[in-house]
Amino acid sequence: MSKRILFSSLIGAVVLGGVAAGGIALASTSTEPALEHGSARYTAPSDGSAGSLTYTVDVSDDSGVRGLKVLAWPASSKLDPTAAELRSADESATCRSTSDETARCTYGEKITKQEAADLAKGTWYVSVLATAKDGGTTFVPRAATFDVTR
Repeated sequence: MSKRILFSSLIGAVVLGGVAAGGIALASTSTEPALEHGSARYTAPSDGSAGSLTYTVDVSDDSGVRGLKVLAWPASSKLDPTAAELRSADESATCRSTSDETARCTYGEKITKQEAADLAKGTWYVSVLATAKDGGTTFVPRAATFDVTR
């Protein structure tokens, strides 16, 4: 075999090996959870029934969805929640799988007249922390906005 053919064959093998290794690396790259179609709704209590706060969002990740932490807070408070604070939060949404990679997560809270009277009036934000089954997370500090009225 000539040296030129052997050299060309070795270069081709190295190039193909590099492409294959790059393809494997890309295929195993983990993605972070994605949130779509999120919305929040506040309903004030009426004479006959409690009010409510509801936040719903579709969460997807290639490994599946483990959970969603939720924190609602008034804009007037000047809070600036972090992902670390949400990790330790007690408030979690209920997530129901809609496929192997996607779940619809819903957080709901009943609000009494007394609780509503104590709520700050005006704009509120919802911060969320989505966690995938592979441990990946996505933090959205202002995932939704709603207004508290009396």
